[in-house]
Amino acid sequence: MMLYLAIFTFLFWFAVWLDAKIGMSKITKIEDVQENTSLHSRGPLLSVIVAAKDEEKHIEASLLSQFQQTYSNIEWIVVNDRSTDQTGSIIDRMAKTEPRMRCIHIEHLSEGWLGKNHALYEGFLQSKGEYILFTDADIIFEKDTVSKAITYFQNQKLDHLTLAPNLKGSSFWTNAFVSFFLFGFGYFKRPWKSNDPKSKSAIGIGAFNLLTRNAYEEIGTHRNIKMRPDDDLMLGRQIKEAGKKQHLALALTHLQVEWYPDLRSALVGLEKNTFAGLFYSYFMVLFAISGLFLSQLFPFIALFVTTGTTQLIFLLSILMLFLAYNQTANKMAKGANIYLTVFPVTVLLFIYSIARATILTLYRGGIIWRGTFYSIKQLKK
Repeated sequence: MMLYLAIFTFLFWFAVWLDAKIGMSKITKIEDVQENTSLHSRGPLLSVIVAAKDEEKHIEASLLSQFQQTYSNIEWIVVNDRSTDQTGSIIDRMAKTEPRMRCIHIEHLSEGWLGKNHALYEGFLQSKGEYILFTDADIIFEKDTVSKAITYFQNQKLDHLTLAPNLKGSSFWTNAFVSFFLFGFGYFKRPWKSNDPKSKSAIGIGAFNLLTRNAYEEIGTHRNIKMRPDDDLMLGRQIKEAGKKQHLALALTHLQVEWYPDLRSALVGLEKNTFAGLFYSYFMVLFAISGLFLSQLFPFIALFVTTGTTQLIFLLSILMLFLAYNQTANKMAKGANIYLTVFPVTVLLFIYSIARATILTLYRGGIIWRGTFYSIKQLKK
């Protein structure tokens, strides 16, 4: 029995590695795009919509990096979503020196909406651009990011382009956890398939979602996903289901974000969308935890409880797992391979994060996101 499990595990990770090796090679790096400089001043109007809640630590640096873009035909709509810190006063001050920027201050959340989704939608209502870019309030842009993105967008005749940023943390364990998350995201979501028009696989990343105005309106805007905590992924899914053309590109050198400042923040942050990502299904939670244990933790345990051929095959399984990690996490985060040294520990941390998020969601009867409670009944509806 153990021998068969070892063989299956090896074949599974070999298939994942081969799939990732072929798939990731098809994803463009935005740094490799030769920008069309004629677009700098003559390109279509781009409306950049930023939703910000309690972002006083990051929003000024983020907006300043955006204002320095070589692509100049841009308007900014920055939405202060019920912030209790200095976010509102910071963006008001910045708007006085940047004529292309407008501020919206939301005092109360409309019923039936998640805060961020509502803020982005309100920003859209005030926008005029032919293109819409939804981005977060803590993203740092290189100055040619928008120009390269729009060049690629037009060359590929896209309706939606999402860019994967370089995620970073301030500690070893935060980065190890983030890298493991990207590994799981890579082999489970197979992000390269979003670039295939024949595939139903879809993707969206909150750091950078660029759409045509027409496509965004045709999918029903954020009104169709107003109670989804995984709004970025759902936005991409709506695009794909509508038959629109979507691409993912890597922007590790052009977009930077501190995903979470520490491990505890990461665990708390994942409370809002872990259960949602598993479709609020207890079966899916059990399946995810069991799958993680059997495929990614047990091979390490098996090295100490098996011998001979079985032990060798489990060792080869771990090697294939590491190669798959190199083809996913290490391509989506700088220097991720170093965290292979603590891989079994990060597996346990991720299992804990799933169990923790599920139990807390059920105990509370919903999720708490940015200080607002949303019931599980609302979310499921």
